[in-house]
Amino acid sequence: MAISKENRVFIDSLIDYYINESESYRQIAENFVPEVGSVPDTAFGIITGCVYSGFLQAYQNQQQIPGLEDIREFNRILKDRAPLIKKAILEPIRQQIEKNTLKNKPAKHSESVKELEKHS
Repeated sequence: MAISKENRVFIDSLIDYYINESESYRQIAENFVPEVGSVPDTAFGIITGCVYSGFLQAYQNQQQIPGLEDIREFNRILKDRAPLIKKAILEPIRQQIEKNTLKNKPAKHSESVKELEKHS
């Protein structure tokens, strides 16, 4: 059994919602510093957990249980969208680094990349 079109649309809209709200989830993750090693990775985990919970809730609301193929397809969908989720989480950090770099001095490209890598 594959994910129904209705559930696929729901999953896509759920992922879109969390991408749009990623800064809020990054802020939640920041509340756990220093217990967490990486704020972006923690925010990513929170978001993917919420999307997975929504996926399961959709099936429960339809009085269904997702099959192995449904779960595999869901994982593929989420993996395909993972770069967009990660980018949305990292974007405010990139903007802050760029703002600070421009304030202090013009940075070399390699310095900006190293600074971004520290935060990812």
